[in-house]
Amino acid sequence: MLRVAVCDDDEKTLEETIKLLAHYDKVRLQADGYASGAALLAAGKKYDILLLDIDMADMDGIETARRIRETDKDVKLIYVTNYRDYTIFAFAVHAFAYLLKPLNEKELYAQLDEACAYGFVRAEKELEFQAKEGIVHVKPSQILCFEYCERQVLLHTAGRLWHLKRKLREVAQEMEAYGFAMPHKSFVVNLHAVEKIYGYELTLTDGSRIPLSQKKSVQFRRLLNQYLAEEREVSEWKS
Repeated sequence: MLRVAVCDDDEKTLEETIKLLAHYDKVRLQADGYASGAALLAAGKKYDILLLDIDMADMDGIETARRIRETDKDVKLIYVTNYRDYTIFAFAVHAFAYLLKPLNEKELYAQLDEACAYGFVRAEKELEFQAKEGIVHVKPSQILCFEYCERQVLLHTAGRLWHLKRKLREVAQEMEAYGFAMPHKSFVVNLHAVEKIYGYELTLTDGSRIPLSQKKSVQFRRLLNQYLAEEREVSEWKS
């Protein structure tokens, strides 16, 4: 999924841009709108593309971009402006492109196409967990699942097992953004690690088997299908 943020202090422009993005059909995307640079920074979310209005009150797009670049070197910045002479923004922070207001559907989509063609490979962030065995640093892709057992949460990877003092529901909420879902009240599974589903049982890539509750079956299968569709879209763009 392509994650896009639109930051513009003009309510009408913001709404129109979000509508344009909703009709982009080359790849599935999620668009969030922000009425100020401060609101965007406060959200603390990671995006693939930022559409930033340059001329905003309080904090303009250039300053907003500078602060974002302090923690995110990969996001593609597309500046949106009323000025035709882009050279006056030569000091801008690593702009991927400039677009002139009012936004033109064809030009916007062309920039999205180009951004997708460049790809969005990000360095995978390591997550930190407090375990009985000590502090654990692990990448989401290395985690197979979390299991609730005997009043503790077990973190499973292909080669290790850690014991966490956590609530499984809290873990499920935190890991949802990384492609994890609950097939059963006692498990949170990495969707990328699901090798197959047979009846009410999952088989993970390491051969382990996880129960799929009848109550959660429909929702879990929907989430898995959605995840696989997004993975396929990414693969098609890379090829």
